[in-house]
Order: sequence, then C-alpha cells, then structure tokens
Amino acid sequence: MAAARRPRRTAARKRREQRVKAAATAGAVALFVLVAYWWVIWPYLLAALVLGGAGAGGWWLWRTDRLLRGGDRRWRREEAVRAGHRTLAEVDAMTGTEFEDFVVGLCRRDGCTEVRRVGGSHDNGTDVLGRLPDGRSMVIQCKRYTPRNKIPSREVRDLLGAKVHFRADVAVFVATTYFTAPAERFATHNEIVAVHRDHLGLWNSGASLPSLTAVNGAGQGTRPHQRRRRETYG
Repeated sequence: MAAARRPRRTAARKRREQRVKAAATAGAVALFVLVAYWWVIWPYLLAALVLGGAGAGGWWLWRTDRLLRGGDRRWRREEAVRAGHRTLAEVDAMTGTEFEDFVVGLCRRDGCTEVRRVGGSHDNGTDVLGRLPDGRSMVIQCKRYTPRNKIPSREVRDLLGAKVHFRADVAVFVATTYFTAPAERFATHNEIVAVHRDHLGLWNSGASLPSLTAVNGAGQGTRPHQRRRRETYG
C-alpha cells in the first residue's frame, strides 16, 4: 500500500509560521534582556509607574475638586438668592437699620468683601462700606423712603462728598423710591450708581450689583410706567 502523500504547505501558511517564529524569538530576546538587566532597569520602571500613577491620581483629584467646587458655588448662590427674596412691600416695612442690613446681605451675596454697616448719626454721608468683587472700594448710601417721596439732588451730593471723604472708587445710592430728574442726572454725571426702586427689585431678584452699573442713568421707566406708578403710590 502506497504511503499517503503529505499535504503541501501553502505560501500564506509559511508566512504565518515565519511571523510566529519571529515574534517568539523577539519575545525570548526581550525576556532575556529583562532578566539579565533587571537590576539595572527596575528602578526606572518603578519610577515610571509611580509617576504615572501619581499624575493620573492628581489629575483625577483636581478634576473632582473643580467639579465639586463649581457645583457648591452654584448651589450657594441659588440658595442665597432664594433666601434673599423679599417683596418690595416687605422691604418697605423695614426700619432704616433693617434696610441697611438688607443691602449688606445683597452685597455679600454678590461676592463683595469687607462689607460692613457704618450708618448712624456720624456716618459722614454713608451707610455701608466694602469692596466690590474686583477689589474696588465702595461707599453706599441707603434710603428707605415711601415711593411717593423722591430722592433730591442734595442727598446725592452728600454721597459724592462721602466718596471723597472715604477715598472710595465707587459710590452707590440705594433707594426704595425714585430719584428726581436732576438727582439722576447729577448721579450719572458724577459716576454715582443710582439704584432706584425698579433696579432694587432686579437686585433683590438675583441681578448682581456690578450688573446694575450697565443700566445706570437709563431713566426710571416710560411714561405709561410712570403713570401706573402714580396710580399705585399716589
């Protein structure tokens, strides 16, 4: 009986076998080098692993801290705005001192620093001192008047004197009512931020104090608005 013929290997199979042998040889050489020179290279490998692990861990901690801090800041601001909400009718019922404390709270909510109430018989024309979030010093005059009584020019001039006295960078006049037209013009001309009743409502609802400077001197409502105001407050 004739012996069975062995199947001939194809060229593709030969190439695969050659690649396997080459890979095995390279692996053996690498293993030999690793074993032979382990005492030389192991400190470098260990250092690379430690540095890589420390870098990855540091990045993860930095990223986690940033996310947590961002979420905490948003939560604190939302809570501060929510806790600070009061209707203007509630503000109207405050005493002068309570209104000054109310303004201090709004300033602190917006990130102002070193904020303190200094109102009194010898306040030199100012009720609140502090610094804006960008570091500029500020003086604030607070007037809790009924909406029927407007702020005259002389009171705005007193605040300008307080700004000079305290060498402040910014002066803010916060009122529960409105300014006379000459008083508003004087404030705008002398770069005093005149926060009238409408702007106070915006501030109380979450607008920041620095953002109110963008609408300073923009008027105190259209004629229909002023007419409704007279009908409401007399």
